Amino acid sequence: MQNEVRINSRTANVELLGKEGSKYRALIDGREYEFDVVRVEPGIYSVLHNGKSTNMEMIEVGKANHYSVKTLTSQYEVEVIDALTRYRNNTKGDLASAGNVITTPMPGKVVRIPVKEGEEVEAGQTVITISAMKMESEYKSAFHGTVKKILVNEGDTIEGHQPLVELESLED
Repeated sequence: MQNEVRINSRTANVELLGKEGSKYRALIDGREYEFDVVRVEPGIYSVLHNGKSTNMEMIEVGKANHYSVKTLTSQYEVEVIDALTRYRNNTKGDLASAGNVITTPMPGKVVRIPVKEGEEVEAGQTVITISAMKMESEYKSAFHGTVKKILVNEGDTIEGHQPLVELESLED
């Protein structure tokens, strides 16, 4: 899932591709990067990229997902906007008007997402599986369409009535 990261006045699209121990792989504006992140102490991290190490102090400020990041020579204001927040901002919180959005009636955990954004799906095809109250439930597309947005990740804990997947109909 792609997040939008605003650093001072610049915006970047960031997608975490993988994590193994302290090693991360991420796609930033379409370019792949690998780096190590080691927590030195609470709020202080050592980031190693291309053989160069930088210590960063990261402090959450004000609203959630807003940070002040300091290095030895610079300071940045960083805001991380995940796909769900972007979706809510784009629909101005009026999810009922969004249409074609699969939600869950109760809190739970995302078990599987067997589709990808942009993928074509058939009516009755499972697009997401949720575990709630020790039972798994498959949510299926009600029509032939495409997966417009996936708003959660596998393993995410979700709230009741949270939007999960937005579909777009290809039927007339």
